[in-house]
Parts: sequence; C-alpha cells; structure tokens
Amino acid sequence: QVQLVESGGGLVQPGGSLRLSCTASGSITRIDAMRWDRQAPGKQREFVALITRDGNTIYPNSTKGRFTISRDNAKNTAYLLIDNLKPEDTAVYYCNLQQYSVHYWGQGTQVTVSS
Repeated sequence: QVQLVESGGGLVQPGGSLRLSCTASGSITRIDAMRWDRQAPGKQREFVALITRDGNTIYPNSTKGRFTISRDNAKNTAYLLIDNLKPEDTAVYYCNLQQYSVHYWGQGTQVTVSS
C-alpha cells in the first residue's frame, strides 16, 4: 500500500501564493505520475496539474500560468505552487500517485481564499 499525505493548505488572501506538498510513503517501487485535483463546495472534482515520471507537466487551461507542479524524487514528494490566488481557487486539494496502473489518493488539504 501507498500512503499520501498532503500539507500546506490554509487561509490565504486573494493575490497571495501557496505551496502544497504531497509526500508518499509505503510500498513505492516506482512513481509513474503524480497529480493534483481539487473539489470546490458543490462542484465536481477537477484536475489541476500532473507531472510525469520524466518530469513533463500537464495543466488544463483553467490553471495554466498560475499553477506550477514539481516533484522531488528523492523525497517522493510532489508540490503545487499556486500564484495569484483567487476566491474561486477555494477547494479541497487532493494528491494522486500513479504506480503502474494503480492510483492512490490522499485525504486532501483545504485551501480557502478570502479577505
């Protein structure tokens, strides 16, 4: 089994920045990709960023330019930097790890953007 722990969420004012972390532990033999999704109140979960085994990144148009995903392979950790935060970024942010064809999810970290 693989466990994921997200951290770094909190209350931030509009225009601020936040860096989320996701650390994986357990039976990790390889990490094919790590990604972040988010779910806002009353909305479906949506994909926000992905980083592949080779370090390639993918973003949907809705997050491209403000969101940056990165990873530290030695620490089995992925990061999500969000710049110029907006109230509509308020959501629970979830980390996902793909190992071969199996996906693991963390419990999520709350990000609230409000003045």
